[in-house]
Amino acid sequence: MPEPRWLDDEEMRAWKALLSGWALLEREIERQLKRDAGLSHTQYEVLVRLAAAPDGSLRMTELADSLINSKSRLSYQVDQLEKAGLVRRESHPTDSRGIAAVLTEAGRRKLEDAAPGHVTLVRELLIDVLTPAQRTALADGLGEVARRIRDGDPA
Repeated sequence: MPEPRWLDDEEMRAWKALLSGWALLEREIERQLKRDAGLSHTQYEVLVRLAAAPDGSLRMTELADSLINSKSRLSYQVDQLEKAGLVRRESHPTDSRGIAAVLTEAGRRKLEDAAPGHVTLVRELLIDVLTPAQRTALADGLGEVARRIRDGDPA
């Protein structure tokens, strides 16, 4: 086995900044959404994806893929949203084996109520803190990381 390429100081700084920055952002987003809307961040993102989908409906597998989430973890979150009347499950119209998550009218209203506070926090903690060049570098860099991992393309 070849010797690993250890991170130099600048690479370690980038790695640690990513870890701590994301953990702190996620913690604050979770707090704000729980406090203001009674939703987890994942539940909020489920509602966002469904609201953007045609007819407010996505197959559970498509939803899990879009959220980069396991089907079992997503299933739990959708269970919670279903109990709250924000989402319902239906048989997929073209595949009897497939299940779709469908946004209810109450779910759409919940999202409309939750979105302003969420976007304000995201803007306050991330978007407005970075310069346009930093936002571009962040989007390009992490976008490339995500693309390579999804495509199974090694660095």
